[in-house]
Amino acid sequence: MDLNDAVLTCAVNIHWTNAVGITGRKLAYRTATLRLVRNDLREIFVEVTPEKLKPLKFKLKDIMVHKKFMAEGKATFNFKAEQCSLYLSNAPPGTLMLFLRTIFIKMNGSGDGALDDASLQKKLREQMLGSRPSSFEEISPVTTAEMVLARKKAGLITRGSTTTPSPQAAKKRRFEELKGAGDEAGQGVPAAKKLYQASPLAGTQTEDSLRLNEEQMEVLRACIAGKNVFFTGSAGTGKSFLLRKIISALPPEGTVATASTGVAACLIGGTTLHAFAGIGGGDATAQRCLELASRPVAAQTWRKCKRLIIDEISMVDGQYFEKIEAVARHIRRNERPFGGIQLILCGDFLQLPPVVKGETAVQRFCFQSSAWESCIQCVYELKQVHRQSDPEFVKILNHLRIGHVNESIAARLVSTSKQKIEGNGILATQLCSHTNDANSINDSKLEHLSGDKVLFRAEDSDAGMSKQLDQQVQAPAQLYLKINAQVMLLKNINIANGLVNGARGVVVRIEKGLPVVRFKNNQEHVCRLEKWIIKTATGGVLTRRQVPLKLAWAFSIHKSQGLTLDCVEMSLSKVFEAGQAYVALSRAKSLQSVRILDFDAKQVWANPQVLQFYKNFRRRLIDTSLIPLGPKNKDKKPGAAGSTSSALAKLKKSLMNKPLVSIS
Repeated sequence: MDLNDAVLTCAVNIHWTNAVGITGRKLAYRTATLRLVRNDLREIFVEVTPEKLKPLKFKLKDIMVHKKFMAEGKATFNFKAEQCSLYLSNAPPGTLMLFLRTIFIKMNGSGDGALDDASLQKKLREQMLGSRPSSFEEISPVTTAEMVLARKKAGLITRGSTTTPSPQAAKKRRFEELKGAGDEAGQGVPAAKKLYQASPLAGTQTEDSLRLNEEQMEVLRACIAGKNVFFTGSAGTGKSFLLRKIISALPPEGTVATASTGVAACLIGGTTLHAFAGIGGGDATAQRCLELASRPVAAQTWRKCKRLIIDEISMVDGQYFEKIEAVARHIRRNERPFGGIQLILCGDFLQLPPVVKGETAVQRFCFQSSAWESCIQCVYELKQVHRQSDPEFVKILNHLRIGHVNESIAARLVSTSKQKIEGNGILATQLCSHTNDANSINDSKLEHLSGDKVLFRAEDSDAGMSKQLDQQVQAPAQLYLKINAQVMLLKNINIANGLVNGARGVVVRIEKGLPVVRFKNNQEHVCRLEKWIIKTATGGVLTRRQVPLKLAWAFSIHKSQGLTLDCVEMSLSKVFEAGQAYVALSRAKSLQSVRILDFDAKQVWANPQVLQFYKNFRRRLIDTSLIPLGPKNKDKKPGAAGSTSSALAKLKKSLMNKPLVSIS
C-alpha cells in the first residue's frame, strides 16, 4: 500500500449558497474519499466519493483554499463559480498537507500537460456532438518539472539564500499568502503552509521532505491498518521521526499522542502519559485508580480515545501499564485488551529504564506485565541507523547497547580522551548523569563571562501553565545570554545546512534584540522566536514562543533525548542506570566529535531481563516473517534434506544462535 499524495479520506461537509450568500442545500459525510482527477480537456477536478454513494466532482477553477487549521486536519475549499464550499475535517494532517501541496503544484506547474488549440477544439467538438463522452482519470504523480514551474510562479526561486530569503522574496511571499492566489489569473489555490516555509519546494531540506525507508513504511502501514504495534530500534534509527509521520497519517479525532516524559512528549507534539491517564502517578491501589479515572473529564478523555500512542515506552513502569490497561477496559466497558483502543508503542528497552521511587520499589518493565502479551499484535525493529554514518562507531554502539565491551572497543573509546573536538570558539558540551550538575555548570560558566546578561523571556499562551511547559519544552521560560555564551540549537531550522536540533554554537552578538550564533560549521544564524506546541490531557493546546537556544556548557543525559550532538564530552564515572552510558554515547554524531574521560568498561552494562526479552522478541520476529518457499515435498520424511520444514528449522536455529548485536 503506497500513500498517494492525490488521495485523501476525511469528513466532508458541502454547502451551496445562493446569489446573496444564504446557504441552501447541504450535504454531510462522516467519511468520504477525495481524489484529484483530470478530464479529456486536461482540466483538474476534486472528486468526492462518500461511502456507498456516487461521486461528486468540483472543477478546480476560481477557487480559494483556507488552510489555517491544516495542522488540526481541517481545510476549506470555496468554489466561487459554483457558489459551493467544501469543509474538510478529521483529515490526517500529513496527508492533508500533501494533498494541498499536490493541488498547488498541479495548478501552477502543469505547463507541459496542456492541450494545444487544435486538440482542444477537437475534444470540445466531440463532446458537443456526443460522439465521445467525457472521461476522467486519476492525476499523475508530481514531476520535478512541475515543482520547478510551481516554484517560479510562487516566487520561491530568488537570489536569497535558503535560510535567509531576499527582502523582495519575503515581501512577495507575504503578499501571496494574504492574497491567497496561486497564479496571476487568480484561479490557483494557496499552497499548504509548508510551501511558504522551508520545504522541498523552497529548496531546503526539512524533516517533512525526508522519505521513509521500507522498514519504516512497513510499520506505518500496520498502524494505518489499525494493528496494535510495538516498534523498537537502537538509538538513531529514526523512531521519533517515524512516530511523527505516523501521527500525521492518522485522523486527529480519537488519536492521542503521549510519551513517558515531558521532553519526549514535546518532540511528538503530544502530552505525557500520566497527564492523559488521569490516575496521577499510579501509586494508589487499583480500585482507587479506577475511581480517579472515572471522574468526568478523565473518563471522557478515555472514551474518546481510539488510538493511543506511547513514546519512550521503556520508561513506563510495568505496574503502571497494567493499571491503565485495566482503567481503559473499565471506563470504556469493553473487555478487549485496552478496552479496544489501538496501541502504538515505541521505544528501546536497552536505553533508559523506568524511574523507581523509594529504596524498596522494584523496577519492572512493561513487557513484564500481564497486559503486554495480550495487547501487542505486531512487533518491528528498525535496523538502519541514520544519526551516525561511520560503520565503526555504529558497530561500537551496537556492542555497548547490549553491555558488551571487548579490549578493542575499550581501547578505541579510551583513545578519544585525547581528541581535540573544539573549533571556532565552540567548546564541547559536557553530558552529565544528573540534571542538577548540568544546571550548576551552566550557571557558573555564564557568570564568569564578561559583559552584561541579556534576558530572553518566553511568550506562553497560558501564564498559569508555565510550569507544565517548563517540564515538557526544552526552551526555558527565562533564558539569560551573554556574548561568547556556549549554546545549543533546540529546533530543526535547516537540516541541509546543519542547523538541526542539537547543533552547537556560540553567541557572537545581539542584533535587533535577537542573538546571532556562529555554529560549528562556521555558519552564522539569527535565532528568531520559534514556537513549541504541546497538548493537554483534555485535547487543548499550549504554546511557548522563545529563541530556540539553551546554554550548552553542560547537558543532562535524560534531557538529551532526541538530540544529535556534534561536539560532546562525557565522564561516565557517575552512571547509575543500565543503558545510561549507551544513551550518552549514542547522542554523538561520530567518534571524531566525542571525547570520553575516564572510560571504564564496568560502567557499561545492560539489564539481563531486557536482553532475554529481546532474544524472545527476535524469535517472534522470525516466527512471523519466515514463510515456506514452495510446497512441502510429501515424498521426503520430516527433517530429511531438502524438506521445507527442515530448511526453516535450520535457518531459524542459525539466526537465533547469532549474537543479539547483529539485529540492531
